[in-house]
Amino acid sequence: MSLKLRLTRMGSTKNPHYRVVVAESSRARDGRFVEIVGHYNPRVYPESVALKEDRVRYWIGRGAQPSPAVKKLMALKGLLKKQPAGSQSQTETAS
Repeated sequence: MSLKLRLTRMGSTKNPHYRVVVAESSRARDGRFVEIVGHYNPRVYPESVALKEDRVRYWIGRGAQPSPAVKKLMALKGLLKKQPAGSQSQTETAS
């Protein structure tokens, strides 16, 4: 069972808003999910993003992979740890 953090579309025609959910990768976009971990509304200015940070970290710790769109939302909220451009990982310095 491969889990993903991804967006599920909600709302009416031409009025989308999204839920950030944890779902199996084999499920349909708007299909069954495990848990709702946030909301995203692109139709307001500024865009509204609400994430349950503790639950997002929990699921990533359990091996769930965020989709590219969810990665962008996580970066907006400061949940992604970025390495400085000049730093190297420990595996590269060990060689």
